[in-house]
Amino acid sequence: MTYSDVTNPAPRHAFWRKRSAKRELMHFMAWVLTLAFVSWTFQVMTQDTIWSFVLDAPAQASDIGGRMMPPAWSFMSELWWPLWETLNMATLGTLLGLALAVPVAFLAAHNTTPSRHFVRPLALLVIVASRSINSLIWALLLVAIIGPGVLAGTIAIAMRSIGFIGKLLYEAIEEIDPKQVEAISATGASGPQVMAWGIAPQVAPTLAGISVFRWDINIRESAVLGLVGAGGVGVKLEAALGTLAWPNITMLLIAILATVVVSEWITAQVRQKLI
Repeated sequence: MTYSDVTNPAPRHAFWRKRSAKRELMHFMAWVLTLAFVSWTFQVMTQDTIWSFVLDAPAQASDIGGRMMPPAWSFMSELWWPLWETLNMATLGTLLGLALAVPVAFLAAHNTTPSRHFVRPLALLVIVASRSINSLIWALLLVAIIGPGVLAGTIAIAMRSIGFIGKLLYEAIEEIDPKQVEAISATGASGPQVMAWGIAPQVAPTLAGISVFRWDINIRESAVLGLVGAGGVGVKLEAALGTLAWPNITMLLIAILATVVVSEWITAQVRQKLI
């Protein structure tokens, strides 16, 4: 070995690492903190749990399942009108929510709002407030205000639909092609004309898809609003649960499932025609 070999050793071979040592440590600590947080939340969630009941749950489920069979097919004659009320709630609530959500969406979109500092924040507040409150909570409030019945359920569906439709629509408005709007504006068109010919045609397919999708969701939500007195098939479900009429509950679940399947088919057909 020469003197030069000692003073100038051969370089080490470089190897690839996905992360640096510092980032690897941070990644490991993040996992540790996440697992600690999940463990803590699980303890909080189960601190009042009676584990003997949990262990007995399979036997209870088997017992109730046996009582639910066979379904009370004769009970179906009492469900046609509540199902019709449920469909009406979903349809009218969707239409009312659509009528209110469209102007709110145009006020919330930054490229169509008349004021970005005053009107737009208010419109966004309406959308967030609508989306933050569940349909059941809306129904509870409205039943207390205007009394039980289908009207309370319809308005509850509409109040919930405003946020859903408004959010998706204003995002679609903000993503339109501005060149088409500029071209129509360059012809000397007025504001309403630009809205009608430059913006509305671009968002119409999206609005159609959002509307039928929300209607499909509203049918599911309308089916349970009767639990709080807002009419529909949920009233029958609450009565059956209160009297432990398990065969009737089975028939109700079958009817709700069939209604949802039909609404899915209708939604798919409408989307195929409109979009």
